[in-house]
Amino acid sequence: MTHTLPGGALKLAEDLVISRMGFGAMQLAGPGVFGPPKDRDQALAVLREVVDLGITHIDTSDFYGPFVVNELIREALYPYPADLRIVTKVGARRGRDGSWQASHEPADLRAQVLENLEPIGLETLDVVNLRLAAEGTGDEPIADQFGALAELSKDGLIRHLGLSAASDAQLTQAQAIAPVVTVQNLYNIANRADDALVDRCAAENIAYAAYFPLGGFAPLQSATLVAIAGRLGVSPHQIALAWLLQRSSTTALIPGTSSVAHLRDNVAAASLTLPSDAIAELDAIGHRL
Repeated sequence: MTHTLPGGALKLAEDLVISRMGFGAMQLAGPGVFGPPKDRDQALAVLREVVDLGITHIDTSDFYGPFVVNELIREALYPYPADLRIVTKVGARRGRDGSWQASHEPADLRAQVLENLEPIGLETLDVVNLRLAAEGTGDEPIADQFGALAELSKDGLIRHLGLSAASDAQLTQAQAIAPVVTVQNLYNIANRADDALVDRCAAENIAYAAYFPLGGFAPLQSATLVAIAGRLGVSPHQIALAWLLQRSSTTALIPGTSSVAHLRDNVAAASLTLPSDAIAELDAIGHRL
């Protein structure tokens, strides 16, 4: 039986079809994305509801916890549904105090891939994103790092490769080494710096996974968003998610939550079609200071 995927299906390769509405598993860890969840049973219930709602795209990483979230995914969902695709990330380590520490040495990137495999319970990872330094200029060379992941792809440990916190120039660098199926960056109605990159990804059939759908809104922008949501009878969060899905044909979303009710609200946004006047208002607020 064929089910309609939330937000529609996005085919990135013959063996890689994802629901455009995905799930970001980061928030299932403890406070600060560190340590075990406050309510383990609730975290497991959320993951099972993800699959029940038809989502086939889960975003995770071994540095969420660390390891905790991957272990939860395995406990809740293994053996995995045939259509489920798990996207993970490498490029960081966690300090004992919960700090985030960039780790981009090729040898350690290989180690991180192996460390993702065991807790998730897979022999091959569907997609591995190279997490770059969000505070970088975007001009930093990534050939050695991305090349290390490409070698692991040849070895059969990774099926597909992606980038996180990447620039247009870094996407070009990576594409010269191996195909890129996804770019995972900060982007929302108010933060439109990646407009051109969103369009490039659509033209090249690369998933653009937008995170922080409500991050960085100014008071005026928030007020406009709330007004539109009130007019349409839905939440501002649902408006922000629906706008992203309508922004381009390859936009994918990975909103996270540790609540089953919030998860259902997020997925409901995938069925919203915003009218043209609302789209015009939302497009305009992205250019206000």
